[in-house]
Amino acid sequence: EAEFYDLAMAYFRRAAADNVRHAEIFFDPQTHTDRGIPYAFVIEGLSRAARDAKALGLSVGLIHSFLRHLSEEAAFESLAMALPYLDRIIGIGLDSSEVGHPPSKFANVFARARELGLKLCAHAGEEGPPAYVYEALDVLHIDRIDHGNRSLEDPVLVEHIVREGLTLTVCPLSNHKLCVVKDLNDHPIPDMLKKGLRATINSDDPAYFGGYVNDNFLSLTRLGLINRADCITLARNSITGAFLPDDRKAVLIAEIEAFAAEN
Repeated sequence: EAEFYDLAMAYFRRAAADNVRHAEIFFDPQTHTDRGIPYAFVIEGLSRAARDAKALGLSVGLIHSFLRHLSEEAAFESLAMALPYLDRIIGIGLDSSEVGHPPSKFANVFARARELGLKLCAHAGEEGPPAYVYEALDVLHIDRIDHGNRSLEDPVLVEHIVREGLTLTVCPLSNHKLCVVKDLNDHPIPDMLKKGLRATINSDDPAYFGGYVNDNFLSLTRLGLINRADCITLARNSITGAFLPDDRKAVLIAEIEAFAAEN
């Protein structure tokens, strides 16, 4: 438990140094429980760190994510481990190798998570095709799209996402490292904003892919792909799309607006 606490606190301190005010982090318990580490060690360490992060001016939400290269049965087993701790978890995610593991593979476990009152999100359309985004929306009924880059290949899908006001959590540096975007000069964030998509900029396994939140912003501003006004829009989008109570969102959006007015 102490190790999960230390790992989380190291991240929260680093995020706070980037002026992050709210973090919603994914954790993959199956990686650990499959090796015999009790789920309690994972969630107790992470949730204790989330509580202590308040002293850094940071609110935290934890998202229990399923590894999609494993079976839906394994996801159900992982969800069962989480049941005693649902007060510590805000949502369910779906990550790991996307191609060959469509969202529909997890339709039943996501339906169960929805019944439990959890928010739902899924990696879709990063490496996988637009069809995976459709499945995430129409089969899993997700509340937020993780990545979603390849949605731009389908104008009808783009119109649907805009109409529904869904948020996309986009990660420029990991997109580049994974060769989803071969050249950062071609990153789709500017096009997403032009089309009215509620895009956000995020870090993705930052110690692994080599970039925390501000690094991801800087990767695009330094290339002239986004400007100051875009950064403010992206920050506002991130709060609008967060799984937060309305009163907390109002406080954070007011902080963004005050910063924009003063600088």
